Amino acid sequence: MKTIRSIATAVAAIAMTTAIPALAHPRLLSSIPAAQAAVQSARQITLRFTERLMPQLTGLEIAPAGMSHADHAAHTAMAPLPAIRTTFSSDGKTLIATFASALPRGAYTVTWHAVAADTHRVQGQFAFTVR
Repeated sequence: MKTIRSIATAVAAIAMTTAIPALAHPRLLSSIPAAQAAVQSARQITLRFTERLMPQLTGLEIAPAGMSHADHAAHTAMAPLPAIRTTFSSDGKTLIATFASALPRGAYTVTWHAVAADTHRVQGQFAFTVR
């Protein structure tokens, strides 16, 4: 009986430790440009995550610092930002947003959201400047 209990405990421990990675939320590992970076030019934003992403539920928005994406879109006096094409790396862990043309000089806020296999949405934001 003691042996059966020990085996059951070992099996339960293994099952719990192997299931944990499958339940992990994606975390942002890095971005290019990096948070708070000052860059000469920006034609692309790259976000690298810890988990394979669900592309249909993952994306980003960019707006001039101090404005939401919706505020910028509604402000007709401001120049529109270049169009963005979003793709994903072959491993599914990297979101690549490519602009039709380089961003104009200024400070920007990137707001991102990501969903992985656990289906929980995570989000965040960071700022960078184009000199």
